[in-house]
Amino acid sequence: MTEAEDRKPRSDEARYDPEITSEFAVPAGIAVPEGGGESESTSEFTVPQGLVAPQPVSGEPEGSAFSTPRTYSADDAPPAFTPASGFPMVSLVKDAPWQDRMRTMLRMPVTERPAPEPVQKAEEEGGPAVPRVLDLTLRIGELLLAGGEGSEDVEAAMFAVCRSYGLDRCEPNVTFTLLAISYQPSLVDDPVTASRTVRRRGTDYTRLAAVFRLVDDLTDPETHVSLEEAYRRLAEIRRNRHPYPGWALTAASGLLAGAASVLVGGDLLVFVAAAVGAMLGDRLAWLCAGRGLPEFYQFMIAAMPPAAIGIAFSLAHIDVAASAVVTGGLFALLPGRALVASVQDGLTGFYITASARLLEVMYFFVGIVIGVLTVLYFGVKLGGRLNPDVALNTSERPLLQIAASMVLSLTFAVLLQQERSTVLAVTLNGGVAWSVYGAMHYAGGISPVASTAVAAGLVGLFGQLLSRYRFASALPYTTAAIGPLLPGSATYFGLLSMAQNEVDKGLVSLAKAASLAMAIAIGVNLGSEISRLTLRVGSAGKRSAAKRTRGF
Repeated sequence: MTEAEDRKPRSDEARYDPEITSEFAVPAGIAVPEGGGESESTSEFTVPQGLVAPQPVSGEPEGSAFSTPRTYSADDAPPAFTPASGFPMVSLVKDAPWQDRMRTMLRMPVTERPAPEPVQKAEEEGGPAVPRVLDLTLRIGELLLAGGEGSEDVEAAMFAVCRSYGLDRCEPNVTFTLLAISYQPSLVDDPVTASRTVRRRGTDYTRLAAVFRLVDDLTDPETHVSLEEAYRRLAEIRRNRHPYPGWALTAASGLLAGAASVLVGGDLLVFVAAAVGAMLGDRLAWLCAGRGLPEFYQFMIAAMPPAAIGIAFSLAHIDVAASAVVTGGLFALLPGRALVASVQDGLTGFYITASARLLEVMYFFVGIVIGVLTVLYFGVKLGGRLNPDVALNTSERPLLQIAASMVLSLTFAVLLQQERSTVLAVTLNGGVAWSVYGAMHYAGGISPVASTAVAAGLVGLFGQLLSRYRFASALPYTTAAIGPLLPGSATYFGLLSMAQNEVDKGLVSLAKAASLAMAIAIGVNLGSEISRLTLRVGSAGKRSAAKRTRGF
């Protein structure tokens, strides 16, 4: 036997050799079919016996991704996704505010975004330090989100900061308490992702305006701001003191409540009583905040003093509009800013953030309800009688009401810590809003919900135009101006009816208050969108925002 024959396997002996211990060996006594391989009948790709496989129509094998389906017809084929002329080029107006330019790109797919302008702020020849740029972007977004800015505007600011340093392939993501941003250098490189949590919120529109100025300088091609300079300015913004001291805020809270009481039919005594109750509630809320109590309990305790003063007037049989005292105190507590922000996020497609903010508004409102209902319940048990109709003689003093609405907007602006240069504009905007509402509702006989929506729309329109004129945020020009339109009286009447065991009547009043609040928020957002339509930003005629909000 040759050496080759010796290496040739002896199938019969190897197959039944008892010394073989491999688990693949065939036991003795089992017949093995010819071929020795796996039976074809056990394969899941084998056509069962008796079934004739259809022959493919085209040259491609059946099941190929490139084969034409049998139901396809070239005559009835839909138009191709890409038009024959290609996609229209998006041209961004460089004179427009950076909010509009960045929002336009955020509302379009990534593949259709125009390339960024030449970067002039790179600190090194190899480009900016990506982790530091992302960290700066997150810190700026944190200040904006904590200050009450809408989610879409926060994303636009974050996108603007990244693009100003050459990071065009970035995707910001904003939720109620979480900021995240991802940057991918190229299609083959791993993305760099960073996130930041917003744990503390505060109302300071002066700081918000300073952050907007910083972002505006970063996006300006003629202004060269390095990363170190941007960090330094951001640290200064964080360290800045509030423009108004604590005693000024307390006084503004009292004046706001007094002006609101006059707005719903109060006189001088009611003005003083509402102001005292609101200032007392403000001090108690500050005391609770210093002890670390949540905001829910702060709102609940702050709502008690105005209601207690109104009940005291009723028990003492003093001939005043006691309901106006309580109503004025509620105006200083209603979370109008959070309500507008929640509806704006919902209308722009940020449903998670909108739901979270709306839930926050509901918690604050429940705290106010509990505080007022507790006082009213014990007041009714002690024999107090509050007549809601006393506070409804509001159509006989138009000039006094316009003046009261302007005072209310001015004090609201102080409570929001706005810059002194914006107080006059927002005061006039609030007076215009109440004038439009009074002309439509009292003189024209139009429903209060429709009148409120139109007045709030004008507030949003004028606020957006003023913000574009100064290249700043629109919040300082709109939030305080909607103060006279807040549903304070409808809220109080609903709570009073429920305290007097008239639940059905109370629910109707609370539903009216909710309708007015939604009308305010939708009107402000609609006015802002109308003002954006007047500018030549993005492609003419079609807006990618509609695609986004419909989920495409």
